[in-house]
Amino acid sequence: MSTRYSIRPGCPYPLGYKIYDDGVNFSISSRHATQVELCLYQKADSKKPFQVIELQRNFNHTFFSWHVFVENLPAGVWYGWRIDGPSLTRESGLRFDKDKLLLDPWARAVSSKLWNRFKARQPGDNSQQAMRAMVADNRDYDWEGDKPLAIRSEKAIIYELHVGGFTRHSSSGVKHPGTFAGLIEKIPYLQQLGITHVELLPVMAFDEQDVPDHTAALGLKNYWGYSTHSFFSPHPGYCVNPEKGTHVQEFRDLVKALHTAGIGVIMDVVFNHTSESGEDGPVINFKGIMGNSFYLTDKHDKRIFHDYTGCGNTVNANHPLVSNFIITCLEYWVREMHVDGFRFDLASALARGEDGSVLQDPPLVWGIELSEQLSRTKLIAEAWDAAGLYQVGSFPGYRWGEWNGRYRDVMRRFLAGDTHIISEVATRICGSSDLYQPQYRLPISGINFITCHDGFTLNDLFSYNHKHNEANGEDNRDGCNNNLSFNCGVEGPTLSPAIHKQRKQHAKNATALLLLSIGVPMLLAGDEFLNSQSGNNNGYCQDNPLSWLDWDQAQSNADNLRFVQMMVQLRKRHGSLMRRHFLTGEAASGETLADITWHNVDPDQPFDWSGNQALPLVYSLKALHDDETDLHIAINMTDLPWTLKLPVISGQGWCLAVNTALDSPQDIIAPEAQKPFKTRHYQLAPRSIQVFESHKD
Repeated sequence: MSTRYSIRPGCPYPLGYKIYDDGVNFSISSRHATQVELCLYQKADSKKPFQVIELQRNFNHTFFSWHVFVENLPAGVWYGWRIDGPSLTRESGLRFDKDKLLLDPWARAVSSKLWNRFKARQPGDNSQQAMRAMVADNRDYDWEGDKPLAIRSEKAIIYELHVGGFTRHSSSGVKHPGTFAGLIEKIPYLQQLGITHVELLPVMAFDEQDVPDHTAALGLKNYWGYSTHSFFSPHPGYCVNPEKGTHVQEFRDLVKALHTAGIGVIMDVVFNHTSESGEDGPVINFKGIMGNSFYLTDKHDKRIFHDYTGCGNTVNANHPLVSNFIITCLEYWVREMHVDGFRFDLASALARGEDGSVLQDPPLVWGIELSEQLSRTKLIAEAWDAAGLYQVGSFPGYRWGEWNGRYRDVMRRFLAGDTHIISEVATRICGSSDLYQPQYRLPISGINFITCHDGFTLNDLFSYNHKHNEANGEDNRDGCNNNLSFNCGVEGPTLSPAIHKQRKQHAKNATALLLLSIGVPMLLAGDEFLNSQSGNNNGYCQDNPLSWLDWDQAQSNADNLRFVQMMVQLRKRHGSLMRRHFLTGEAASGETLADITWHNVDPDQPFDWSGNQALPLVYSLKALHDDETDLHIAINMTDLPWTLKLPVISGQGWCLAVNTALDSPQDIIAPEAQKPFKTRHYQLAPRSIQVFESHKD
C-alpha cells in the first residue's frame, strides 16, 4: 500500500478508534507521554508500516489524550502505537519505551499472528513480535431486534463452559471446532439440557503463550484464558476469520443465537491482572501507556509490582482512570454486544486500594453496581483472591452474587461421607442464610456449585483422592491439594462394575443436591455425561483432548445425561426450589403447613440437629405456587440403610420422583409416569437421595 493519507488534529473521544464516512479518528490516553506515533500496517503480519504518523503536542494533544484523524482511511487497516516518555525510575514507576509497538487497549479486533512472548520480553524493537489491532467496521450489524434477556436470578441455571474446549474434540461434529460458530451449532443440545445461562470462560482476547517457560517447553499454552490483554476484543482464537476482523460480528452472532434460544450469556472477566505479568513480563499495552497508574506498585520502589493474583501483577482497579476504563468496558459489552452478565475472576482483588489494603467501600465495585447501563446485568464475584482475602458472604455491594465456596466445600465433605456437618448442609441447601440474610441480601446472592473449571470434574471428584497434574510440567506442585474428594476405594480408572456403579450414584447425588438447593445452581460443562480429565485438577494449560469435551461420552453415559436433564426439569416445575426469599419454617397467613418442615426418622418427631449421630436429612417443602406440588426429600449420606415414614398431609399422597440408588430409567421418573406410593414406609439406601412429589389423594 503506497497511499499516504492526510491527517487532521482529531478528537480525544472516544478512545480507541471510530470510523466516519470521511476517515478514522484515533485516540489514546497516556498522561505522561512526551512523544506518540501511530503506525499503520497493510496486514497483521506486515514487516513494516506503510505510514508512520508522528503526533504533535500542540496539534494532537488534549489533556491526557493523544489523537489524530486519518482522512479517507479504509476499514481493514492494522495499527499500533509507539509512545515515549520518562524511563523506569524508582520514584515514578513509568515504563515508556519508544522501541515497543503497543497494542491499543480499546481495540475491537486484534491479531497475535506475529506474537512471540519470549522475544517480546527482550530489550529493543519488538515490532516483528508485537500484536496489532485492526480498524474493523462493525456499524451495520443487524441485531434483528435482539436485546439482553431479563431472566430472573431465582430461575437461573448456569452452565459454565470453555468456548474452545466445548467443540474442539473431533467427536463434537461441528463445522468450525473450537469457535463461537461451533458453539452455535451446539445450542440445540443446551436447550435439551434445560440450562438458562452459559457462563463463558474468558473470551476477551488473551495471551495463549502466557505459561511458565518450563510449561511452554512442553508445547503447552494458556488454555483457560485468564491472561487478558485486550478487554474490548473477542479472542481471535475463537473466530473463524480473525484476519478479516470478524471478531465482533462472530461474537454477536453467538449472543444473538443464544438469545433466540432463550439462553443468557454471562462472561467470565479478568480485571484483577493482565497478561503483562510482573517486572520481567512483556510490554504489550498498559505498561507502555499508563504503567505507573494501571498496576499496584510498591510505594517505596514503584518498579516493583504487587501481586495479589498469583499472576505477576494486580490491576490498580480503584484508580480513577482505571476504574473508568473497567466500567466503560463492561458497559460496552452490554450495550454493543448484548451480554447478560459478568463473573469477575478473583474479584476481591478489585476491592484493594493503591497500597494493597482492603477498602470497605471500593469505588470500582460500587461504580459497577450503580451503573445505569449495568442495572439489569447479572454481577457475580469470585469473592476471594490469591493473597488470602476471602469475602464470601461479605463482598461489598448488595446486587452482587457470589460464587459460594462455602457451599462447594461443605457439600463435597458431605458427599465424601462426613455426616456430622448436617446442620451446615441444611443451611447451604436452604440458601446460606447465615451468609446473606444478616446483610438483607437474598438466596440468589449465592451461586451454588460443587465443581467448576478450576478443580476436579464431577467424574474425577469420585475417582481420585489426589490430583494428578504431572502433564502440566510442574512436578504436580500446581493445583489445589484440598480437593475434598472420594475415589470410592480405587484411585483412577477401574474395571470393577461395583465401583463404577458407586461412582455414578455419587455423581447423581451431587447433581440432585445442587439442583434441590435454594440459590442459583451452576453446572460444569461435561459433568452431565461424566467427562474426565484423568485426575488433573488444573487444566489451565491443556488445550488438548485432556480438557476438551469428548462428545462420545454423551452416548456412553446417556443414563447420567438423562438424569441431569430430568433433574433440571424437576427444579423448573417447583417454585419452592427457585425462591427469591429465605425460608422461615413457618406457615403463611391462612395456611396450615410451614414452607419447610424438618423430619426425624419418624416424621412426627423433631429432628436432632446436634450432629452427634449420623442421620439422614429429611424435610418437606410446601409448594410456592398453586400450579405446583409439595416435595418430600430424603438425603442419606451415611453407610446405613434407613426405613423412613412419609408425612401425612390431608388430601394428598406421594409419588416417587427420584431415587439415586436405582439404575436408569428408574432413578428419575417424569410426572406422567409416576405412580402413587401405597405405603407410608420407604427404604432409603446408603449414600442415596429420594425425592417424592405430592398428588391429590
